[in-house]
Amino acid sequence: MRRNSPPSGNRLLTSLSAADFGLLQPHLVSFALELRQVLEAPNRRIDHVYFIDSGFASVVAVRAKEVEAEVGLIGREGMTGLAVVLGDDRSPQSTYIQAAGEGRRIAAIALRKAMSSSPSLQRLLLKYVQAFMIQTAHTAMANACAMLDQRLARWILMADDRIEGGSLPLTHEFLSVMLGVRRAGVTEALHALEMRGLIRASRGVIIVRDRKGIERRAGPAYGVPEAEFRRLIG
Repeated sequence: MRRNSPPSGNRLLTSLSAADFGLLQPHLVSFALELRQVLEAPNRRIDHVYFIDSGFASVVAVRAKEVEAEVGLIGREGMTGLAVVLGDDRSPQSTYIQAAGEGRRIAAIALRKAMSSSPSLQRLLLKYVQAFMIQTAHTAMANACAMLDQRLARWILMADDRIEGGSLPLTHEFLSVMLGVRRAGVTEALHALEMRGLIRASRGVIIVRDRKGIERRAGPAYGVPEAEFRRLIG
């Protein structure tokens, strides 16, 4: 871990004014984010908030023991700990790393103190909360209205937005949780995209071959949350 390192690739941190970043910088500690690392546990106090530089985390709704479905992704565009930004200290959801990378964490108490002393910092972080809420709303819309291969196309695009290189480390098991379907359904949806020449799926990896084609297949299921992020954060 390293303290006081230069501004990162995290878009929220790089969007801050120098004064607002200065409030956070002394408290930011760089960490390697490992696969399956839990950043927030359901109904447990959130002691640290993470700004992700690379890789991404899944926010997962937990209905009962071992029953879960993803409701959102957080990567280099954002942060965990939205309950802290909203004035609470916990959430019934789980947040854990699905693609390893790096990030910075800050103690929740230090973030609260910085927000209380800077209205502009608070406004920016609340704008990110709004952007994330729009993402979760469109996840619900996709789950309700889109075909499975369209939902998979949307998810691949969201993951590709957060990982460089077009090679996504995604297993069938992981995708079944993220899409809320059985592994057989994931296999069928992957095959449908492969048959169109949009992706190549191998053991634990999806290669993006035709991003524009994937966007066409996802259709209206993808794009609105991304546009809203740009509008709100820049």
